[in-house]
Formats: sequence, structure tokens, C-alpha cells
Amino acid sequence: MERLKNVIINPEFTIKQALKQMDAMGEKTLFVADSKDRLLGTVTDGDIRRWILKGTSLSKRIFKVMNPNPVCLRDGCTREEAKETMVSKVIECIPIVDDTKRIVSAIWWLDIFDNKLKRHKPIRIPVVIMAGGEGTRLSPFTNILPKPLMPVGEKPIIELIMDRFIDFGCKDFYLSLNYKSNIIKAYFADHRHLYNIHYIQEERPLGTIGSLHLMRDRIATTFFVTNCDILIDADYADIFKFHKENKNIITLTVSLKHYTIPYGICEVEQGGILKKITEKPEYDYMVNAGLYIMEEEVLKDIPKNRLYHMTDLINDYIKRKKKIGIYPVSEKSWLDMGQFQELQNIFKKLESK
Repeated sequence: MERLKNVIINPEFTIKQALKQMDAMGEKTLFVADSKDRLLGTVTDGDIRRWILKGTSLSKRIFKVMNPNPVCLRDGCTREEAKETMVSKVIECIPIVDDTKRIVSAIWWLDIFDNKLKRHKPIRIPVVIMAGGEGTRLSPFTNILPKPLMPVGEKPIIELIMDRFIDFGCKDFYLSLNYKSNIIKAYFADHRHLYNIHYIQEERPLGTIGSLHLMRDRIATTFFVTNCDILIDADYADIFKFHKENKNIITLTVSLKHYTIPYGICEVEQGGILKKITEKPEYDYMVNAGLYIMEEEVLKDIPKNRLYHMTDLINDYIKRKKKIGIYPVSEKSWLDMGQFQELQNIFKKLESK
């Protein structure tokens, strides 16, 4: 019953409050209900993502984005009915209601299915992992061990990233290497795996994206690019689908970051006159999360043997009117493993699952 309470929200909630509750509870679906717990609608992370993409305010009430005609099941339904509904509708969580539409329980996907049962088609596209950096944020540890091999629990960072892609059918990995590359190669040479690894060796640092030039004759399809210190807890198949449907040349995964300034912020007029003071203002930003999908034509636009960053590529494309899209994920869906404290936080989160 405690989990059920965590997914029921009041229709007066703002979209931002709903997103925060999803993050706090680790849920992707919430039920909107009145004071008597009667079902009014449902809202998913996908509903909120589409709202964000419209560029509309997150301070609007949740009923603006909820589905007012949600799929639900009657109290007393069989396990087979729930299975059939969840598979046919691709639903992660279904509310169970009585004759008055009061929510009496809920069924989650993992309640009735093996965790390994996929709810999506495998995408099977190449993945490029930018693993050549020095990892200065993790110094002095990276003075000895390259950042991709920093352990999080029983696995190094890079394997956690690869495991996520493998879950979605990706098995061809291109590792762009420079710093301590021999150690990384030795690790995988001594490690049994069921996926394909291809190495791209930078003779000198080429920036955050410059080494893609070395792959122009090796990749001939849409592909993922990811930093080697981030993990995105999202549906990669849905990101791929979004990218293709919108016909983007690049799609950036972005994270909604919320900041609260813990002070009163003063707005001052000329002459030192206080115009306004705002106590602990809050700001929301969409920040680059370090995961991309690109079309193969991008490879032809990376300059040869030149320091070149992702920001250079994106700004060049913006000037050329190329279509670049964004795919928003929540703040807690983006795990930045580039700082030691974050490594500990991620380890704790993975342990709790």
C-alpha cells in the first residue's frame, strides 16, 4: 500500500511537482486522483517529456498533461487479464479500481513478468564510447587507472554503460581511446564477453568528438555516441524512435536540472537602490547529458586530425540549418560518474535495485 500511495497525486500538483515525485519514488507513471482516491487520469514520464518539448511551463497543473482516459482494470481482474493488457498496450503500471473508480491497488510490469522480458524491439545499432580522456575530475585515481575502468561495485564504469546498451540489442561497440589505452585493451582481452569491440586509437587528443573522423569508413548506419562517464536510465529504443521520427541529424539527450539558490537574490537599480529581493529562487535548465544519436553523414563533417568538440559540431550544424533535436530525461535518470562522490552515489543506487 505504501508504494501505491507514492504514485497517487492530487490534480492540483504542478507538472514540476509530479516530475519531482517520479524522481523521488523511482516511478515512471503516476495516478491523478481526487480526495477520495477516485481515478481522474494518469501521467507518464513520456507525457511530461512531450510537454517539455513544446516549450511550455512546468508550473502548469498536472491535469494539463495527464491522460484523462487511462487504461485501468477492475478490482478482481485475473493475472492473465493484467498480462494481456500490459503487453498489448505496452504499459508499465496499471491502476486497479472499484465500481466507483476508486484506486484500490496497482499492478507493475515487474510484478508479473520476468525482468528480462523486453517491452521493446531490439535496435541493434553501433555504439561509440568516447573513452580517451584523462578523467581529471577523478584525479588522483585516474593517475593510475583510466576513467573507463573505475570500479562501481563489481564492474568498471564502461561495462555498466555497455550493459545498458546490450539490454536494448546493441552489441557492436567502438571505443575511442587515447589516455592509458593499453590498460583498457588489456582488460577486455582478459575478459570474456558476448559483444563485439572495435578500437579507435587517437594518436593525440582530438577533443570530445574529433576522433569520429577515424570512423567514417567503419560505420554506415545511424549510431549512438556516449561519454564514458555517464549512465542514462531511459528507454534507448524510444530515443532511437524519437530520433528517426523527427528526422534529426543529431539528437541530444538532455537532463532537466533544478537549482535552488540558498540565498535572497537582490535586484539593484542604478545608484545602488534595491529594486527587488527574491528569497531562495528556483531555476530549471536543460543540460547536455552526454548521450547522442547521430546519422552516418555526421562522420563526413568531422575535420581530419583536428581538435574538435561536440559544441563545435552542434554550432556548425545550427549555422547550416541542420535539424538537431533534444530528448529530455529527468534529473535522476542522468547519472554523472565523472566525480568520485557521484561514483559512491551510483553504487548505492545500484545496490538498492
